[in-house]
Amino acid sequence: MRRLALSCCLFALSLLASTQALACACGCGVFAVGTSALLPNGEGGTAFLEYDYLNQTENWSGTSSAPAAANDDKNIRSDFYTAGLQYMFDRDWGFSIEVPYTDRLFITEDGGALGAFKDSSLGDVRLMGMYTGFSDDMSTGLSFGLKFATGDYTDPEFDRDTSIGTGTTNLLLGIYHQRNLNADNTWTGFVQAHYDRALAEHAGYRPGNELDAAGGAYYSGWQFGRDATLAPVLQLLVSDRLRDTGVNADNDSTGYLRLLAAPGLELDLGKVHLYADIELPLYQDVNGNQLVAPRQYKLILSYSF
Repeated sequence: MRRLALSCCLFALSLLASTQALACACGCGVFAVGTSALLPNGEGGTAFLEYDYLNQTENWSGTSSAPAAANDDKNIRSDFYTAGLQYMFDRDWGFSIEVPYTDRLFITEDGGALGAFKDSSLGDVRLMGMYTGFSDDMSTGLSFGLKFATGDYTDPEFDRDTSIGTGTTNLLLGIYHQRNLNADNTWTGFVQAHYDRALAEHAGYRPGNELDAAGGAYYSGWQFGRDATLAPVLQLLVSDRLRDTGVNADNDSTGYLRLLAAPGLELDLGKVHLYADIELPLYQDVNGNQLVAPRQYKLILSYSF
């Protein structure tokens, strides 16, 4: 009940305050939100490359750190590379596709001996439609689509919750809203939410349903030369994931509630944008024993055409 109440309150606060989702049990679903740089603002397309880094080294249980000996898993280090395309046919309808590639190191203990295993492969591809016709300025939008089971989930050295792919087809739903916060339009606020739900169990595993949300604001920026603008961004991210289920799931040690702060910068060079942030945990409540990261990173390079 506490987890549900906190998650709902944070999401509601983000919707009110703004009045501007790589699904895996290790916590990368939050990378799906907090990407205000990719919110559509007109017809045409945006191609982008995204890099996310997550290095889970600390054992956590409940709301506090726990002894490393309580968890056989010692390290999950992931490099996420995503190529994406977003295209708006007009000011109402568009689509997006994201093709991820993941490089993961998994260190775990088995029978008293440590083993280090690596897997590098295509992740789960996302294909989504977009509707932004609620207002002329495209300030509010919906997204809807599917995550396909293209990622590797069969490596015998990886548990199902640490595999690159889930093996399931998932329903994806999203919403965003943004608006100016002051009269001279120097501050803009935004909110995003993304819901991820597996349609069915596959091979004895079904990942937990996940809600990721973000609320933040950014300054119009400082001008450099004729075309360059540098804008600071500050966001709060919340990620709420239920336990995995199925005979091949670790029901006891999956599922979490996390709140993170994400300060960042966006460099606007006209058609080219560069966005970077660092995401720092403020609150974490995990089931059982799970590895968490003291920080995580996001970098996006995009080109509009």
